[in-house]
Amino acid sequence: MSRYTGPTTRINRRFGMAIFPANKAFERRTYPPGQHGPSFRRKVSDYGEGLIEKQKLRIMYGLTEKQFRNMFERAKRKQGVTGEVFLTTLETRLDNVIYRLGFAKTRQAARQFVNHGHVLVNGGKVDIPSFQVSVGDEIGVREKTSSRQVATRNLEGSQYHPCPPWLEINVDSLQGTVSRYPQVDELEKSVNVQLVVEFYSR
Repeated sequence: MSRYTGPTTRINRRFGMAIFPANKAFERRTYPPGQHGPSFRRKVSDYGEGLIEKQKLRIMYGLTEKQFRNMFERAKRKQGVTGEVFLTTLETRLDNVIYRLGFAKTRQAARQFVNHGHVLVNGGKVDIPSFQVSVGDEIGVREKTSSRQVATRNLEGSQYHPCPPWLEINVDSLQGTVSRYPQVDELEKSVNVQLVVEFYSR
């Protein structure tokens, strides 16, 4: 399945949570969206539960199925608890770090921000959203008027997702630093990652 580009409110209602953070004002109902939503009563199987959690996480970080699966396979080969390693890998993608720092309002906007060459990592331009940042990396916005205007405007409205403690930000210079990797209790809690691990282990 390709990257989702459709209506965000529909996805938020489908999963009963604000997967797209900029669109939190959605009506919570006890049934899925669509014509047959109110009469939908099918029991979800174990496989279905794993699929739902996988789709939540994949859409949340804005990845294609191939990208998501490849990242999971890389995480599985590393030492540590697979689910935690996988979430850490997702969190330390450059586009997600840009979103977490507040330079973009959504992960989709952060990906575009990186793609358009507005971002510097350790002083060098990086335009690959999937770039993996490391501890000590300095992420900044280019000294370009258009780049800095976008980042500054987004920072002014980023109160709804404050910068996480594993990142440090200097608002004046529009620079952030990866001070450490996120701890377990700082990783995404709205998705049961163990079900994702079990889904891919079938």
